[in-house]
Amino acid sequence: MRTLTVNLTAPLQSYGNEATFERRTSDAYPSKSAVVGMLAAALGYRRRDSRIQALNALQFAVRIDQVGVPLTDFQIVEWKPGERKTTDRQYLQDARFVVAVGSDDDRLIERLKVALTHPRFQLSLGRRANVPAGPLTVGLYDDQPIRVLTHLQWQAKPWYQRRQGTMVPLTIMADADLLPEKANTMVKDQVISFDQRNRQYDFRAIATTTVTLKNPLHIADYFENI
Repeated sequence: MRTLTVNLTAPLQSYGNEATFERRTSDAYPSKSAVVGMLAAALGYRRRDSRIQALNALQFAVRIDQVGVPLTDFQIVEWKPGERKTTDRQYLQDARFVVAVGSDDDRLIERLKVALTHPRFQLSLGRRANVPAGPLTVGLYDDQPIRVLTHLQWQAKPWYQRRQGTMVPLTIMADADLLPEKANTMVKDQVISFDQRNRQYDFRAIATTTVTLKNPLHIADYFENI
């Protein structure tokens, strides 16, 4: 098993759940379908490409390293000539996540690593306007996603770390089969089609766990080491 990690950071991110035209909310963390879409774009797959389906088989987990601050954008949209509607769109500000995708197919993981650092199409974090804050930071590990995220150093920004305690609990959401001892829930997050005229998603099971990491920039520890 090999695992690819990807740091997701940007001024704004948004990971839509069930939405209407008038109100588009965001989950507090990246959905697997959003990451599958990003991987497909990096590989150069178009929305109707049947190869997208195979990316659903990747093992998936995400760790929240820096909790995003919600922002709601109020817009007036002319959705047909002479007719306007108001919409609320929710974003996450200053969030940082570490996504881990795993597979026994070493060649696929290598291809994804190369694609993310040399993407064919523009990458976005949930919505087209939400571009990453610079080139993506990726890592490659010979282990499964949960163990990688359990031991990987905390990736929050220094200013955020200084505001936290000595030990920091970080939430991990993952495919339910990666956390068989945890209770699971169903989310509508399995990609069937990204076709803009016929987007479709199926349900998949997820589970949640917490890992506690030492804060290297806790203010008390910082002054003790001066």
